[in-house]
Amino acid sequence: MSTASELLATSGTRERWTSLMELATREVFQLMLSSELKAATTEADPSQPVTSMVGLAGQLCGVLSVRCEEKAAVQMTCKMLGVPADKVSAEMPDALGEICNMVAGNFKNKITGLGDGCMLSPPTVISGSDYTTYSIADKPALEIRLLFEGMPLVVSLEIHS
Repeated sequence: MSTASELLATSGTRERWTSLMELATREVFQLMLSSELKAATTEADPSQPVTSMVGLAGQLCGVLSVRCEEKAAVQMTCKMLGVPADKVSAEMPDALGEICNMVAGNFKNKITGLGDGCMLSPPTVISGSDYTTYSIADKPALEIRLLFEGMPLVVSLEIHS
């Protein structure tokens, strides 16, 4: 069984994985939300009080997360479930968790030899911005910044070898 470091070495550079992560995200948003994501033009990290996370275990161990503003989370839920914004409530965490799960699954399937060698955890969704995460990742996170309907979206992957 290959380690994350071996997979990264044989299937491309960190930049290649970042490109695959962006492609996977764009595909999920196009297919599930009929939305074209735009490139973010700023590095500013605005408040993003909604975080959805999926753990990866097996040949690749780590956490993939999708972070956004609450307004963006509501809009994603509306588009995914076909409900008006005033009807979005308990469905939002499920919708955001499923979007993160699909991005993680699509990403891992784009890396040769990883599809069956990596399992995904059930998603976890956190609302609120007053929290700190600690990771045992041994490399800086891969991160992409995009715009969903003009609102910032950050997708990151923390990898532990």
